[in-house]
Amino acid sequence: MFKLTKTACKMSLRRPPEVVLRCAIAKEACRRVGISPCLTSARTHVHKAAVCTELGKPLQIRTDIPTPQSLEKGQVLIAVQAVGINFADVLLCAGLYQEKPPLPFIPGSEISGEVAAVGEGVTDLAINDRVLALSRLSGFSEFCVIDSKAVWKMPETLAYPEAAALLVSYGTAFMALTRTAQVKPGETILVTAAAGALGLAAVDLGVNTFGCNVIAACGGEEKGLLVKEKGAHHVIDYTKEDMRQRVKEITEGRGANVIIDPVGGQVFMDCIRSVAFEGRIVTLGYASGDIPKVPANHLLVKSCSVMGLYWGSYSKLHPEAHAHSIASILRLSREGKVSPHVSKVFPLEQANEALRFLHSRKSTGKVCLQVGKD
Repeated sequence: MFKLTKTACKMSLRRPPEVVLRCAIAKEACRRVGISPCLTSARTHVHKAAVCTELGKPLQIRTDIPTPQSLEKGQVLIAVQAVGINFADVLLCAGLYQEKPPLPFIPGSEISGEVAAVGEGVTDLAINDRVLALSRLSGFSEFCVIDSKAVWKMPETLAYPEAAALLVSYGTAFMALTRTAQVKPGETILVTAAAGALGLAAVDLGVNTFGCNVIAACGGEEKGLLVKEKGAHHVIDYTKEDMRQRVKEITEGRGANVIIDPVGGQVFMDCIRSVAFEGRIVTLGYASGDIPKVPANHLLVKSCSVMGLYWGSYSKLHPEAHAHSIASILRLSREGKVSPHVSKVFPLEQANEALRFLHSRKSTGKVCLQVGKD
């Protein structure tokens, strides 16, 4: 059940509880998306969402999605303000992701917004709290119901788009550098696709949190300037330069101690040849569309390691490690030590354009959808 506001409690003296509940939720929901509250409680309240009805086809912008009228124990109803778009969303809508939810579904997992209602047993969140959250689906929507364990209060310094850009990229980069690669201060880190959301997070953390020497590999002068602003010590433009040769020059032949690679394909093969003795390569995705085959003989000769990381799976398989990465990122954000970069914000109605923009690799940092009015 919901916790009701004082106004709703006063209403309960004159109306049946179930009517009070529906009216209270509907009024709060309507206020947050900037529409007039409905006058009749019997009417089904609806909201807007971008829905995947067919894999590989454009999302449908629908305005008839029922707004939840009740919550289960431990759930929170969030009035969504912004949603971070990840490359996984592009793959999910195309049917190319490792997880395939049944159709139709609403994509979007990285959410920021305000608490519109709380279910029974939720004691650490209240109506009007500004929050960020992780959901398997349903983010491309004006409202989303999420388990309270996956909802956290926003750092006060962040706007909604920046909050929606924080957890996935920085949580993944943090775990990759600490738990997986066990990076040490003073080591050299090579980050590929360094101007992307995950790459920039790895650069930011590597320089400003872990005190490492960071080499950022990306494509184009504009992206190179951005990673420099984030603190990268060296920049490689792999549209013009040979990454393997440049890493060799920068490290005086030693190679990079830790390599963070979300690209795969030929870039990954160049990473194998650029890693130092006893170095660690963390493979985080295959944005190139090419899943490489690891040449085991190179691992033997360099006594190096290749490790994979799927950060999302830790929420179920190792929740303590997942929670630690999130708590660490929220702490660093509140201390002003990390800051996500949002390159472009699209309105919810342009969700298809946003997905295409991300897929085109024209973006830097994070691309977000603006959903609410704030």
